[in-house]
Amino acid sequence: MDILGTSLRVCVDDMDSAIAVYEKLTGAEAVRFQRGPVAVAAVGCFFLMSGPESEMSILRKITATIAVKDVDEAIADLTAVGGQIVAGPLPAPVGRTLVARHPDGSIFEYVDRNPTA
Repeated sequence: MDILGTSLRVCVDDMDSAIAVYEKLTGAEAVRFQRGPVAVAAVGCFFLMSGPESEMSILRKITATIAVKDVDEAIADLTAVGGQIVAGPLPAPVGRTLVARHPDGSIFEYVDRNPTA
């Protein structure tokens, strides 16, 4: 699988305050979007997330978001090494996403920019 980049996931209580900090640290402007009841802001290599505790308790278990060329290729490679697909693939704002558990127990989100696949 081609890994194109990684974004760190940061769960925050106060989105506006967090955005100000991460914009200053990265020099990047936040791009905000909503994912169900969760507010998300992409700032540089960070995904800031804020929402109801019922959602956040699940999101805190995911270590990072990994951008890949193709989610289907990621599924094949992950299952080949003993990984387990926990959720997805599902449509995402720019493509598709899935959540996978690696054999060591780590949980990652994988996303691609392939909305037509």
